[in-house]
Amino acid sequence: MELVNMVESQIIASIKAEKDIKKAIKSSANIAFLLIGDISTVESYIKQLRDAGMYIFIHLDFIEGLSNTKSAIKYIADVWKPTGIISTKVNMIKFAKQEGLITIQRIFLIDRAAIIKGVEMVKSCKPDAVEVLPGLMPKVIDQLSHQLKLPLIVGGLIQEKNDILSALEAGALAVSSGNPSMWNFDL
Repeated sequence: MELVNMVESQIIASIKAEKDIKKAIKSSANIAFLLIGDISTVESYIKQLRDAGMYIFIHLDFIEGLSNTKSAIKYIADVWKPTGIISTKVNMIKFAKQEGLITIQRIFLIDRAAIIKGVEMVKSCKPDAVEVLPGLMPKVIDQLSHQLKLPLIVGGLIQEKNDILSALEAGALAVSSGNPSMWNFDL
């Protein structure tokens, strides 16, 4: 299944604390980005979210105890079975694609050079989608959506509903937020 077809709520619950798992489950978000856990807890977090009918993407760069290897990705795909992964690392995106996981490349846009480098990284590993941070740059979001021709998810520094609407108008597919109060916005 493609990420575009999974999005029911254009708000993605970016879970940064264990206490927020239950909030994500009760929210209107149907996709969760898991940015917490370690090799002994992630599987149970994924199960809770999956049992609630959510699609789960684990952010590999934040899970303690994982190595940046092909065997780690194979274990994740075979045992944990998330919907997909998020990473800033090109090799992890490539490994995850080989294992049939949906991949999201996260890029940070701090200046023009970072945009150029981010586009190069995306083109080299061909993820299924791109997460852009920070998400408060409608002009850049618009440019990237045309340049990359991939679903864009934006996040970071978004604080109110108008920020979300601006990002969506600029071409973002969805907005990821670590703020549980935003997970129930009606969009």
